[in-house]
Amino acid sequence: MESGAAAGPGGGRFPFPYTPYLIQERFMAALYGALEAGRVGIFESPTGTGKSLSLICGALSWLRDFEEKKQREEARLLAPEESGQEGKKPLTPAEPGAPGSRDTAGEPDWVTAFVQKKEERDMVDRLKEEQIRRKKREDRLEKIRHNVQLKYAAKRKRSEEDETKHLLQLSKEVLSEGAGVDVLEQLDHNEEELILAEYESDEEKKVVSGLEEDDDDLEEEHVTKIYYCSRTHSQLSQFVREVQKSPFGKDTRLVSLGSRQNLCVNEEVRRLGALPLINDRCMEMQKNKHEKKSDEESEGKKRRASRTVCPFYSYEQMQFLRDEVLVEVKDIEQLVALGRETKACPYYGSRYAIPAAQLVVLPYQMLLHEPTRSAAGIKLKDQVVIIDEAHNLIDTITCIHSVEVSGAQLCCAHSQLSQYMERYRKRLKAKNLMYIKQILYLLERFVAMLGGNVNQNPSCQAVSQTGTVLKSINDFLFQSQIDNINLFKVQRYCEKSLISRKLFGFVERYGGPGTAVKTNKENQKLAGLQNFLLTLQQGSDKEGAPQIPPVEAENDQLRTASPLMQIEGFLSALTNANQDGRVILSRQGTVGQSSLKFLLLNPAVHFAKVVEECRAVIIAGGTMQPVADFREQLLSCAGMDPARVVEFSCGHVIPPENILPIILCSGPSNQQLEFTYQTRDLPQMMDETGRILCNLCNVVPGGVVCFFPSYEYEKQVYAHWEKTGLLTRLATKKKIFQEPKKANQVEQVLVEYAKCIKRCSQAGGQMTGALLLSVVGGKMSEGINFSDDLGRCVIMVGMPYPNIKSPELQEKMTWLDKTMPRAAGEAPSRVLIENLCMKAVNQSIGRAIRHQKDFASILLLDHRYTRPAIFNKLPQWIRDRTQVKPAFGSAFAELRKFHRGKSDAL
Repeated sequence: MESGAAAGPGGGRFPFPYTPYLIQERFMAALYGALEAGRVGIFESPTGTGKSLSLICGALSWLRDFEEKKQREEARLLAPEESGQEGKKPLTPAEPGAPGSRDTAGEPDWVTAFVQKKEERDMVDRLKEEQIRRKKREDRLEKIRHNVQLKYAAKRKRSEEDETKHLLQLSKEVLSEGAGVDVLEQLDHNEEELILAEYESDEEKKVVSGLEEDDDDLEEEHVTKIYYCSRTHSQLSQFVREVQKSPFGKDTRLVSLGSRQNLCVNEEVRRLGALPLINDRCMEMQKNKHEKKSDEESEGKKRRASRTVCPFYSYEQMQFLRDEVLVEVKDIEQLVALGRETKACPYYGSRYAIPAAQLVVLPYQMLLHEPTRSAAGIKLKDQVVIIDEAHNLIDTITCIHSVEVSGAQLCCAHSQLSQYMERYRKRLKAKNLMYIKQILYLLERFVAMLGGNVNQNPSCQAVSQTGTVLKSINDFLFQSQIDNINLFKVQRYCEKSLISRKLFGFVERYGGPGTAVKTNKENQKLAGLQNFLLTLQQGSDKEGAPQIPPVEAENDQLRTASPLMQIEGFLSALTNANQDGRVILSRQGTVGQSSLKFLLLNPAVHFAKVVEECRAVIIAGGTMQPVADFREQLLSCAGMDPARVVEFSCGHVIPPENILPIILCSGPSNQQLEFTYQTRDLPQMMDETGRILCNLCNVVPGGVVCFFPSYEYEKQVYAHWEKTGLLTRLATKKKIFQEPKKANQVEQVLVEYAKCIKRCSQAGGQMTGALLLSVVGGKMSEGINFSDDLGRCVIMVGMPYPNIKSPELQEKMTWLDKTMPRAAGEAPSRVLIENLCMKAVNQSIGRAIRHQKDFASILLLDHRYTRPAIFNKLPQWIRDRTQVKPAFGSAFAELRKFHRGKSDAL
């Protein structure tokens, strides 16, 4: 069998850009086997072992073989067709009623044969159609690949169209200037855009397709493909570049998907900034396009003439873009550039390429969130899904489906919506008014649950009973007295009517200063809204008075997003099954600062759908330990048969002597190292940590990265060292850098850190490099490489256990203890806490070794790391080489020997 050949390590079955490491060959063989057998695989391959290339070459080799096998099967079935009907004649079933056509059991055998033959014939017809379609597509792509003239013709046509549009626009402007249109009339005319269209019915109407109906490509079958997803757009771009460099780079049909924020090329829409606004504006422009068609037929009405449509949403141009995408592998940046050049929307153009693509590259959210998945036209039935960088998969699914809304947002939305309803009451149809009133009632009840009144300023209403309360979904619905409202219908209304977009437009027009409003009475009302929003902005600014002038502050807040958009997400979350989530009521100082949060407890319900539909699912990462989390919380809970799950973990490519992991149980003055919440604040613990660092900085060259459990503790230790003078001693050997809390400053700190290390290594002298004080779970514990001199030693201070007092974590622990069996005598909640801690540790210490020739020492400061339950959760390639040192002396000697040996070898 083919997969057998593939399974043989180094069987030469996997095209690779260079000679693969043995572990890469094993990885590819295991991956091929899992895909062939339709398994769910948990694959671990440490960073620096070429995981991306192994995934690409292993998975695409399987896809190539699968397609070849399928085509051979097709050819076999179609072969009798080619040779004409004569060969098939004897196979036709007996004529109805012919003697001897009924067997003894009373079942006519000709019926069975007829059904079989019909199925066979249908299959042959389907295969023929598929073949024709495939041939058509291949010809079209081939033509584009070789016929440069075709591209230029399309370009020329586009520029001619632009020119015509421009001239038309100019003549319209000249005409309108001549006519001297009344400005107020014009304003009123534009305002039509803000009024909700008639909402026909709760029942699903026939959806208008955004495409021309006669196009036969619409029915395009989804070919077998691989969906590859990762966390960030930069990781996806990196993956696409790896595909381009691989042996499959030339002939793989790859499409990159992204959000509108990343792919939109309409500057007017991009300028909105916030993703919900961009989404809504885009949807509205499409709606306008369809309405424009029907309006052109009844041109007597002057009503909708002002509605804007997107110039990039042209089906013809998007088809052209789709084919360009399929011809050559492109990452997001290249796709956007192509969209601008061809005046076609990359967001929709890339979606039209999904059916024919072999490899679809997309961010987590798009694949794991079902509504987003179906909106993007992603069909998972019998496809392969690879989820990379999956160490945080459980948290990611939880976060995607958890939503928080503040009291300030609820009151703000209520105020905006009331003003909107007042202004347009006479123009809104009964259905719209009914739903707006329902939404206003929901907002009123939500604020009441936080102990406030929706008609008063939230930042001036103090909350009497502060604290956090958790409720099941049903309890929350009953207690807020909204269990009689059909949330599914309200949610659908919000989606279909684009109400949050209309509301945003309304507030943008009248919420800001200096807008022309007609009557005095309305002016007062809207001035009220302006002042109210202003007080909200000032009230919600917990850090004190904003630095920007109040008017700008208000405008800035309005730009971010309409609060109703966030609230729609919360309503949608409340439609989850009662047992799978909780509502957290957090009552702080004022109603404005209080919040409602939906917390998803069971991520498996959302992951189960992915696993059920797919042919195979691969969950891959650099450090997947501890794996039990994935097995229990995701796969068992999703009803997965344990026999379908396979695990693969490979070692590292670095030689054993290039890494020195040490668990240190006590410091230089024999102080036992145990950083619990009770002991870590003691001066002697902070002094001991400082002494360890001072000693290390004397023998470790280049960069030392020291991870603390939290920002607060890092600040506290830093202040203590400053006071005791230890910081000055440290600074003679290493320049000290601190991880900034703000994400936009991280890059700057890293650049300075790297420059300093480079300068010291070239200059020689007393200063030997830099020390970076980082935080576990911060910006630098994930996704940033401290390769070579940037990280010759990684130190972990204490054990970064999560905050056990957090109500969300407590609820999750209670839920796990109720629903999960005890593992090896330990309560599932206890295991969860240890796993969260060790996942964070593994992520942080994995930052140092990034390629085969790299070397580093790793120091874990806490005797609790020696406990078997904890020790066994370290990645195997680190665990196998770890030394436990009860005293500091022998650990220091070992470290000095290691780093001296390496320096001499360099």
